[in-house]
Amino acid sequence: MRITTLGCNASITGELRTTCYLVDDDILIDAGTGAGELSLAQSIAIDTVFLTHSHLDHCGLLPMLADAAGSFRDAPLTVYALPETIATLEEHMLNNKLWPDYTVQPMPERPYIRFRPILAGETVELGGRRITALPARHAVPCVGYRIDSGKASLVYSADTTLCEDFWLALNRIDNLKHLLIETTFRNDNAAGAARSGHTTANLLAQGLRLLERPVELFIVHMEAGYEEVTMREVLQAASEYHPQVLRRGHVFEL
Repeated sequence: MRITTLGCNASITGELRTTCYLVDDDILIDAGTGAGELSLAQSIAIDTVFLTHSHLDHCGLLPMLADAAGSFRDAPLTVYALPETIATLEEHMLNNKLWPDYTVQPMPERPYIRFRPILAGETVELGGRRITALPARHAVPCVGYRIDSGKASLVYSADTTLCEDFWLALNRIDNLKHLLIETTFRNDNAAGAARSGHTTANLLAQGLRLLERPVELFIVHMEAGYEEVTMREVLQAASEYHPQVLRRGHVFEL
């Protein structure tokens, strides 16, 4: 299994792209602006999208992806998400005002998008690949995802503040290899992190103290313009894990 980082940032400034990971050639985890890196042929090949939550930096290009590829596809794009996320997108995005309702267009019997609800703890198997929703705590309902090839697992935390259930779930993954964890805010903005459901280096350290497995640690979703100071704090808080900054284009092999 191959996982390509199309976007892993909290901003679109400069060369940065927001969250989107390509699993092999046919699955996306989130559909932020990183999805804009896909060619038309690559977009047509996407069969399934797993959304973490409803914020635009994680789902904003979903309707445009469906629009670009829909007329070339024989089946709808299947989108897994929490029921609350689905309801939000149907009400506020695919509402025939902000964007056409592609759950029934261009024809009800052949829409461009088909939503499928998923809950934390549930697993979807696609061609021997297992994608499991994991608990998260954010400003809106949210899940992380475990991507399991059978030989190894990569976990993406999604947007979350400290969530004990997330870390306990990691302890049950016997083939855990890579952890992509958000650390959006600096330690001096702990109030902002608490208000918006994000992580600081100090909160990351608290979570890592719950972790009972070795893991290769990558930091994602840092606030634009504060990456250097945030990463210094992460290195101080989690030095034993040798954390790395994840960058667009990085490929994981599982």
